[in-house]
Amino acid sequence: MSARRVLLLTAAAYESDPEGPRVDGGLVLRAAAAAGLDADALDAAERAGLERSPDGRLRLPGRRAVYEAARPAHRRAAHRLLAEAAAGERHRSAALLHRALAAPYPDSGIGDELAAAARASGPSHGERATALAHAAALATEPAVRAERLVAAADQARLAGRPHRARELLDRAAALTPPDEVRGSAALVRGLLTLRDGPVADARASLLLAARLCPRDRALDARLAAAEAAWALGDAEAYREAVGEPRAPGASARFYGFAMAAALDDRYAAGRAALRRVVAEAADAGDPDALLRAGSAALVAGDVEAACRLGSLALAAARALDAGPELPRALELLAYGELRAGRHARARAHAEEGLRAARATGQRNVLAHQHAILALVASLDSDAVTVARHAAAAQDIAARHGLVQAATLAQWALARADLARGRACEAAARLGPLVRPGPRRGHFAVRMLAVPCFVEAAVSAGDLEGARAAVAEFTVWADRGYDRQAKAQLARCHALLAAGDPVRAEARFTEALARHERTGGDFERARTADLHGQWLRRARRPARARVLLRDALVAFERCGATVWAARTAAELRATGDAPAYEEPPGRLAELTPQQLRIAHCVAEGATNREVASRLSVSPRTVDHHLRNVFALLGVRSRVELARLVDRAERPVAHS
Repeated sequence: MSARRVLLLTAAAYESDPEGPRVDGGLVLRAAAAAGLDADALDAAERAGLERSPDGRLRLPGRRAVYEAARPAHRRAAHRLLAEAAAGERHRSAALLHRALAAPYPDSGIGDELAAAARASGPSHGERATALAHAAALATEPAVRAERLVAAADQARLAGRPHRARELLDRAAALTPPDEVRGSAALVRGLLTLRDGPVADARASLLLAARLCPRDRALDARLAAAEAAWALGDAEAYREAVGEPRAPGASARFYGFAMAAALDDRYAAGRAALRRVVAEAADAGDPDALLRAGSAALVAGDVEAACRLGSLALAAARALDAGPELPRALELLAYGELRAGRHARARAHAEEGLRAARATGQRNVLAHQHAILALVASLDSDAVTVARHAAAAQDIAARHGLVQAATLAQWALARADLARGRACEAAARLGPLVRPGPRRGHFAVRMLAVPCFVEAAVSAGDLEGARAAVAEFTVWADRGYDRQAKAQLARCHALLAAGDPVRAEARFTEALARHERTGGDFERARTADLHGQWLRRARRPARARVLLRDALVAFERCGATVWAARTAAELRATGDAPAYEEPPGRLAELTPQQLRIAHCVAEGATNREVASRLSVSPRTVDHHLRNVFALLGVRSRVELARLVDRAERPVAHS
């Protein structure tokens, strides 16, 4: 019997935060002691299923069944004991809630006290949501009830419980609340949809909130509507959401001014304003303010500041138990590390971000994390892994209108194609994203993908398309939003000048010199690799080997193993023998050139396409292919594709 009373006290304690994983063990023990229960009762309760964690908190599987099986009088008695045990200001909200649950009849006075305590600092977001929901049930006026339900929904959102938040909003809507409460509800619903739902719907809800809410909350709604427009890839809608770009006093509004100015022709003023936003956020403790400043740093091209602010936002979100901000901070960190070329760190943050986004029901954030993981995988993983992450990102992006996530996913797929010598496929993926038109990519990402498109387009023979992209990229690079852009631009010009040896050599040399000043192993390695390929085809193998070895070491250093394999094959084609792991099985019997041809054919390329990729004649390809068939004992291109697929399929580890 004593064990059952301890279990009931624990189950009743959960009523202050029903969805919380554990309850305060000290509170339950004080209530148990007041009821005359000793340590033997607690031991018996543990044998009956009560779990105690090292920090003293309690967990009770099946707590709902325990609570509902008890008689109402016994439940009220448990709540009275818990109310008396909840001493101190920190437990004031819990004490009032247990008093309300212990009362045989509803008490509106306790409801008022409960609502006031829930709005004070101290309780967790989950506890505040529960307290406000109970306070709403005790209110006699429908407008007061609706206002408390909306406030409870906002706290449930902050606790990372979107389903509970939407349920509370639906209950509030049924009460036909006044405009100000409707505005608050639209803001909460818009923020929920911004993280998990069609972002166009989120934008509409947030703009409604901006019209109905008081001035301070209207600003929050406008900035969130601008974020929705950003995800949609609609620059005009972004400007509309933040309003006229004038320089106001509030830092949040100044952020909107800075971002809007950076999107139009006043980029110099916009960049200066973005830097001011970053500088002013140094001492901020609010995760939202830090996340805004981190986004500003990315747009301004200050990747290191973005990573620093992302780390601060992550720490603040954890300290403040800010559920929705945690995966967003991890997203900012992952993207910042990716832009900085620190791919292993980007993967670690994105993988943690996946878990956090799933736990808090934020599928839109999940899509961006998958897109980042696809970009990382395009450096060091098989094509299947890239495709898996890209497909996950695109599936959510297509349903929710996430143009930025979709653009990143396509860029990842194209980069994986490039690494495997599939230039035509890469150009086909990126062409619509970087060119003007209705299918163009996201305005903040498309210029970042231009260097990949130019490399692919030149290899595929689309010089006109490459030149058009370079013309726009030149204007963008001059604005200074990306430290790597000038070096990448010189590389693009070198690729376009391949037929002019003097000009191409000068541009490649310029690109490498700029990389030395800006850093970034991966981009520098790509330039050295392309320079080495160009020299090999120009029949200058000695110089080509120097650059290709440099590229190989750099790719290995930054973990870009897929690109390192491509460079190793280029080195072998110059007559060098790099210390790089050979392909497994029967493919190891092939010469480097035969292996390259086997890969191309296995991917579906015709002899003429293979010849174009490898800068040899179709007759040479035909000769090598016959030898490949003979050495491997295959009789068709289909059999060759199957053999290559089996040999290079990733080994599953148990």
